[in-house]
Amino acid sequence: MTLLELVISCAILLILCSAALPVARYTGWRLRERELKSDLREMREAIDRYRKLADRGQIRVDPLAGGYPPDLQTLVKGVPLVSTSGGGGQGKKIRFLRAIPVDPMTRQADWGLRSVEDDLDSKTWDGKNVFDVYSKSDATAMDGTKYSDW
Repeated sequence: MTLLELVISCAILLILCSAALPVARYTGWRLRERELKSDLREMREAIDRYRKLADRGQIRVDPLAGGYPPDLQTLVKGVPLVSTSGGGGQGKKIRFLRAIPVDPMTRQADWGLRSVEDDLDSKTWDGKNVFDVYSKSDATAMDGTKYSDW
């Protein structure tokens, strides 16, 4: 190989590496955003299933809580089903989540909570029930929105 060939091949490798680094960085960011959306959807669906069973009278709930779970841990621990006339539901428990997911942005299983009485953009929780969840991350997403607004 001549010196010219060596310089040209090094230049080509440098160009290819400089193009690959941003792609790799943004791929990890997109994966975390996708995971955050999935985790939020999973927890919100679990809250909705809890509410649906409460509305049907299949689980006992605090009437002051509006049919929503008191906290996220209740969705993991589960609640006993109300026994039916045939006694088939006696002693059975229903769980809505296997575990509280870890927020991929903060890397903690600590989520922001809102109750029915809280404002839609409230960052404080009154502790009465869990109507909605959000990320506690203050970072901005790739689309320009805050993760806490998802």
